[in-house]
Amino acid sequence: MALIGDKYLTGKCLVSTLTLDDDSFGQSVVYVCSHGKEGAMGFLINKKLKDFSLSDLAVPLPINQAVRLEDMFLYQGGPIEKIRGFVLHSAEYLKPGTYQVDDKVAVSSSVDILKDIAYGIGPQESLVALGYSAWEPGQLERELFNNDWLVADCSNELLFHTDDDLKWERAMDETKVDLDRFVALTGHA
Repeated sequence: MALIGDKYLTGKCLVSTLTLDDDSFGQSVVYVCSHGKEGAMGFLINKKLKDFSLSDLAVPLPINQAVRLEDMFLYQGGPIEKIRGFVLHSAEYLKPGTYQVDDKVAVSSSVDILKDIAYGIGPQESLVALGYSAWEPGQLERELFNNDWLVADCSNELLFHTDDDLKWERAMDETKVDLDRFVALTGHA
């Protein structure tokens, strides 16, 4: 059901439906970095942390800022390990320890990427998240079966350049599902 070739849903977006009754994931878009027999992992990409920017995170780090980090926001990546930082970024930037999701997107979690971003030599596109989202084996498939999520293709435009308030709507449009009909047809006996 959720299998797409041998990569499952890796590189896709999960778009929460209105049936998903969860404070963390209501009207959310999750970029799936890894999905396989062992489960799934990804990051919320439309839940910006309020009153907290990358410059706030960089204060305790040995980073001399050459670019304006206060203009870069932090995102709530998910409910797991909320203080652990990750950078979802364009794949032209690959360093040791970087996980390449596909030919467009990679994930890094070292302080070095934050330094490179601060010095203006980091990836061309990036989104910094605290925490992540994860599903144990079979859990995401059950949630898809229960209509909690729809699956959308994910472009770098959606990921890095779409206003956060519009990401859910744009991702929902990408699913090609008429939400009014979907809500009327879903339900459980």
